[in-house]
Parts: sequence; structure tokens; C-alpha cells
Amino acid sequence: MNRDLLVLGGAGVDTTVYVSGLPLPYRDTYLVPPVVDRIGNTGAGVTLGCHALGLAVAFADLIGDDPQGALVRRALGAVECRWGRAEAGTRRSVLLVGPDGRRTSLHDAKVTPGERLARELYADIRPRHVHVSIMDFCRHALGDFGDVPISTDLHDWDGASDYHKDFAYRADLVFLSETALPDPAAAMRDLTARGRARTVVCTRGARGCLVLTRGSGVRAFPAAPPSGPVADSNGAGDAFVSGFLYGTVNGRPLEECVRLGAIAGAHACTVTGTHESPITEALLLARSAAK
Repeated sequence: MNRDLLVLGGAGVDTTVYVSGLPLPYRDTYLVPPVVDRIGNTGAGVTLGCHALGLAVAFADLIGDDPQGALVRRALGAVECRWGRAEAGTRRSVLLVGPDGRRTSLHDAKVTPGERLARELYADIRPRHVHVSIMDFCRHALGDFGDVPISTDLHDWDGASDYHKDFAYRADLVFLSETALPDPAAAMRDLTARGRARTVVCTRGARGCLVLTRGSGVRAFPAAPPSGPVADSNGAGDAFVSGFLYGTVNGRPLEECVRLGAIAGAHACTVTGTHESPITEALLLARSAAK
């Protein structure tokens, strides 16, 4: 079974609560707008984002036999999915979103020590590219794909945590956020010096991103302006990864991959929810051409 992209791990349910501001001062009760459960988490975001961009995507993950697992299955119904059972249930996050679109995530990872994503779920898939979410049960899969390029997103890694290091040093393309990094450029150089990465992309929110490739210095790229008012920043990072991977799988130059990622991330900020309305291929290319 040939696919453009195989995504491993990282689907869950986001419970979004819109609040008057962040940080939220203590009070016994707040009246809030309707609280909504939606498809969430990083693997689902990359899967749905790349699917909307016309890539042939397969997804394999562990979810629970619970109502949240049923929601995940429905939301990913248009994608080729392979499901294993998560002993502790489906991962969940509670997202507090302020009026400016910023968010705080309270994540329940539903960890079961020793749990693994069975190779049988994805062994028959022949992908052009593999994206591995930083789930402990996916760690073993980093060695399963030979010369097929692998990407991962370290999210808010601090550059030191041992949990992330297998993913950080065994992927060809590494995404991460500057949020917890004391020196982003130094962390990026370390990834190319000590690991397999040929390209490292460090996102900086509204300030764009930093990019490092082997044989070149760290370069700064601007963010793309949102096409409308910012509603919700949830899913913007996963949308950026989706746009970047779309360019990568299609052989686009690095600078264009960065721009496609930036446009997709900016689009995600203009829609509510986490992954409900990813940018389409036609809209992404039209906005890129209008630069």
C-alpha cells in the first residue's frame, strides 16, 4: 500500500473552554460560552491537515474503547486509519483559550508503561515520508523505515529532557518551538551535529520561524499574516507542519516549504477549534502565489 505520508500516533480529544483572559485568576465559578469536545492532538492535526492538502495519508495510533475514541474515529473517517487499543483510554486535553486566541493546554496523556504501537498496524504501508509523534509507544518505530525520511515535532522541548532525545536525534526533519529553549539556535545546531537531522525548524509564533540546514547557518523567516481576525491559536503548529510537509513531499524548495507552512499556520489561527477546518490545497497555493 503506497502512501505519500504515514503518521504514527497522537490523536485525542480537545475540550475547548473560552475564557475572559489568561492567566485565569482564581474564582470559584466562571460563566463561559459553550464548552465543545473536538478532535485534537498533534498526530490528528498533521493527518487532517495533509489530507486536506491532497496528500495520500495513512494514520496509525492507539485509542481507547470509550466515547472519546469514538469521536476520534468519526473525525478521521475519511483517512486510512489503523487503530490499536490504548489500555488507559483516549488521550484528552482541556484547552483554555483567551480573547486574543492564546491558549493554555492541560494534557492527559493516558500513559501505560510498556505500551507499544504494533508494527502490524503499519507494516504493509509503503510511505514516501513518515511523521512520528512523540508518543512513547511510537519510539520503537523510529528504526522501522530504512531510508524513508522521518520527521517529528518536539513541541516545547527544553533541549535537555531525555524523553525527547530519541525523537530529536533520529529524525531527518525536526520541528520544535522556541517556547522552552534558552538558546534556540544552539539547540538547533546540536540536533544537526549529534543527530540525523538535515533540517531543523524552530517555530516562534507571530515572529515566524528559524531554520537550520546542514552546511548553512540559522536563518530567520517571517510569519504569514492571518487572512482575518485571530480566533484561536489551537492547531497552528500542526498546521504549519502540514504545510511544510506538503511542500517537502512534493519536492518544493526549502524556502517555499517554510512559506507554505507559515500560510497554513496563519489560516489555523483564523478558525475556531483545533483541526476542524484545515486549509485546502487550492487555497494554500493561491495564497502562496499572491505573495
